[in-house]
Amino acid sequence: MYQINALNPKDEGHHTRKRFGQNFLHDQRVIAKIVRSVNPRPGDNIVEIGPGLAALTSPLIGECDALTVVELDRDLAAGLPGRVPHPERLTIIETDALKYDFSNLFEDDRPLRVVGNLPYNISTPLLFHLLEFGDKVKDMHFMLQKEVVDRITAAPNTKEYGRLSVMIQYYCKPTFLFEVPPGSFNPPPKVTSAVFRLEPYEVKPIVAKNEKALSRLVSHVFTQRRKTLRNSLKGMLAEDGFEKAGVDPMARPETLTLAEFVALADQMVV
Repeated sequence: MYQINALNPKDEGHHTRKRFGQNFLHDQRVIAKIVRSVNPRPGDNIVEIGPGLAALTSPLIGECDALTVVELDRDLAAGLPGRVPHPERLTIIETDALKYDFSNLFEDDRPLRVVGNLPYNISTPLLFHLLEFGDKVKDMHFMLQKEVVDRITAAPNTKEYGRLSVMIQYYCKPTFLFEVPPGSFNPPPKVTSAVFRLEPYEVKPIVAKNEKALSRLVSHVFTQRRKTLRNSLKGMLAEDGFEKAGVDPMARPETLTLAEFVALADQMVV
């Protein structure tokens, strides 16, 4: 988990834990750039996932009335109040973000703004877990491995384009913001990272008749991405499904737009 920290974690008496995938960000320029991207304001309902040793938490909490953090590491959670300038503004939820019901933090006039550094091994399920609360979220700013961010923001006809691209873009507008090199962390990870923004749609520009069917179709075709759609979707579509969807049955999945995937999903035999 890329947990942001401006200090050497050893100086804080905390050792990185492999099971949490902890890499602490020490680059002040990157920290400032993240805060500028989030652009916190008084009254914002900000939730930070994985605050680590609080280097991002501290500047964020200085700009808003209150900040909620979700932290799995109990040692880090216990030390957070002593690391921030306004501990009275801090609410700590010590739990696994994958299992947490984020609707508990929603208020009608204060949609959630989520910030976090997501661990690689659970990044995809955590993103989809957060999208379950998309109607309660204004925006999300995350840091992930650059290769994952490239997949989230990819366009059709690129090698990065796949299931993650299609499904995230169905629910959100993604924006690639900037890269973060390995040397910005302690210990340095083996990959380049990137910060990106997700803005859930209040009204989706394209709406599937059955979102579960869309997810099933997209997942299926990208597990067989070398096959033509006709071959990979045998028995899954109505007889005239390709014709009604206006999609070439000889096309391969990486060439389809989101609108074409939705049109195909609407022709599925569910």
